[in-house]
Amino acid sequence: MVDFAMDIHKALNNSEDVPQSMKQRRSEVVARLRKLQLDVDPIIKCLESPNVVRNFKQDKAFNLQFLQADFSISADHIEALYQYAKFQFECGNYEMAADLLQPYRTLCTSSERNMSALWGKLSSDILMQNFEAARDDIFKLKDAIDNQTFAQPLVQLQQRTWLLHWSLFVFWNHEKGKDDLIDLFMSPAYLAAIQINAQHLLRYLAAAVVVHKKKRNALKEVIRTIQQEAYEYSDPVTQFLESLFVHYDFDGAQQQLKECEDVLDNDFFLVACKEEFLENARLFVFETYCRIHQTIDITLLAERLNMDLQAAEKWITNLILNARLNAKIDSKSNTVVMGMQAESVHEQLIEKSKQLSMRTFALSNAVVGSSRV
Repeated sequence: MVDFAMDIHKALNNSEDVPQSMKQRRSEVVARLRKLQLDVDPIIKCLESPNVVRNFKQDKAFNLQFLQADFSISADHIEALYQYAKFQFECGNYEMAADLLQPYRTLCTSSERNMSALWGKLSSDILMQNFEAARDDIFKLKDAIDNQTFAQPLVQLQQRTWLLHWSLFVFWNHEKGKDDLIDLFMSPAYLAAIQINAQHLLRYLAAAVVVHKKKRNALKEVIRTIQQEAYEYSDPVTQFLESLFVHYDFDGAQQQLKECEDVLDNDFFLVACKEEFLENARLFVFETYCRIHQTIDITLLAERLNMDLQAAEKWITNLILNARLNAKIDSKSNTVVMGMQAESVHEQLIEKSKQLSMRTFALSNAVVGSSRV
């Protein structure tokens, strides 16, 4: 094992003119680290053996008995492993913290400590930008939170709210993240957490639905939620969807789309998808406008899209070709002529089934909650 305490000691002693209080604190940190290393060394050596890990089973009590009988590993060693991982995290050694928390969870029998270790593992993976592992951590935490049989509803609500916030760091940095974000945020329990505790997260749900072309079926439910929470929270991103799909206010949507550029430029999570968002938002405007007006003047449409005439013509042409829209451009009259764009019976059936499933889940949760009370 690397003597991390020695590295800290050398680094701290290289500085000059350090106040006495700082030197005392330094000595305390190094002494605590050395003690933790001594306490944890037996279990670390034990876990480094492939034969030991191979004999582990799903039953954590069995694993503890096995380690106690064969290697004299006690509950104090398991606790030392947790404290050592926590100390490494506080020192900024996130990789070692994540590596230590994994076997700790295999041995920990306390559900509360296991949950704490999961949060620590997620924090470490996010800080290392290991988003694939962090994505797995998110799902494990979700299962752990949802399966707390005797947890108080307020505690579960708070934990779900934390998970929603932490998931932003992961989902906006993973290739499948937008799928995961929409699925997590739209699941009934977590959508309820947003509506009760974190309405501002609707911005990220709305942005994900706009950016993700394959999740258009979630748009109606998102807009319904935005309407319900508009009295509590709104911003240009949510207002854009409401203006366009609820009020069919194209002038308002045009103004909000301009404001969205500033919002996305200053949003830590959304700045990277700004161009993709604007492209898909323009497509929303185009499709909605075309449903209402079968023949559209390109000059007027360019204004709605916040584009100059030449760029709008090129954009519309590419859209018709690439997206295979049932539309054509009439060069003589400088208009776009739309064909009928009807939603298939299959798509309507899928949408209705999803809505019924979500409502059934919400009702069953309400019945369970009332029975607990």
